[in-house]
Amino acid sequence: MARLYPLVEPHRTGMLDVGDGNRVYWEVCGAPDGKPALVVHGGPGSGCYPGTRRYFDPERYRTVLFDQRNCGRSTPHASDPATDLRHNTTAHLVADMERLREHLGVDRWLLYGGSWGSTLALAYAERYPERVSEIVLSAVTTTRRSELDWLYRGVGRFFPEQWERFLAGAPGTPPDGDVVAAYARLTEHPDAAVREKATADWCAWEDTVLLGETGGAYRPYGDRPSTALLALVRICAHYFAHGAWLEEGVLLREAHRLAGIPGVLIHGRFDMGGPLTTAWELHRAWPGSELTVVEDAGHVGNDTTAAHVLRALDRFAAGG
Repeated sequence: MARLYPLVEPHRTGMLDVGDGNRVYWEVCGAPDGKPALVVHGGPGSGCYPGTRRYFDPERYRTVLFDQRNCGRSTPHASDPATDLRHNTTAHLVADMERLREHLGVDRWLLYGGSWGSTLALAYAERYPERVSEIVLSAVTTTRRSELDWLYRGVGRFFPEQWERFLAGAPGTPPDGDVVAAYARLTEHPDAAVREKATADWCAWEDTVLLGETGGAYRPYGDRPSTALLALVRICAHYFAHGAWLEEGVLLREAHRLAGIPGVLIHGRFDMGGPLTTAWELHRAWPGSELTVVEDAGHVGNDTTAAHVLRALDRFAAGG
């Protein structure tokens, strides 16, 4: 078993006014004078998870966690249909991260993220490379439209019955149509019952893709509280219907901007939701990056994945 650090509580918390009526929750844990690190959570829209604190040595790291716009403890919350998501884009989140860095008086920080968190961490690092000391990413994604097409259509070849149910949840959408955009519209429907059904159908599909990893023992999506689910699916669909407002392949094309930033990429060989090819392409495009393939893991990772993350973070804490 990977030996995670004890769970510590934040010694500072706050709500950062980022404009457009949005306030972003943040917290700081560990050593007040330790090495700064920022946790970039996944989703988009999942909110930060307290257990992530356990990857960082509390005696060596000053660890910052935050809830991205409209999820977790940030306000207003996307579970409220009155919350306007127009000011929630990748560019807004990158700006929020930089504003948070300035607010906390951090010069440079390590970035740690997984899944969507890896996309957002890359977008930030390529925009502000001088503010990033190291990067550790797991379940690597860049949210290209080709990656989204795989997750919400291509992987259906392994789960044809469940994918047909997912498609049927967006009535009138042809098999080759934009099912993600259809769900995005459903999550904005004025009828609460329609929004709730779309949320449940979306989560059922996401959990299906992860079934081989969880064995049905738990549902990474469906087991969340209802308000968290409504926000998660609404924000996910909002982002993915717009290709996360990123030019196709831009994070790979601009990976040369990361040259000189030590980077560790950790990816499961059997990641059904985000195939290994993205991590491989990023590794090839990012000078000096390291790629570790976990042979028996998928998207949510396993104990071996956790051990590799811990090893990388401990190494960087020691200055290596």
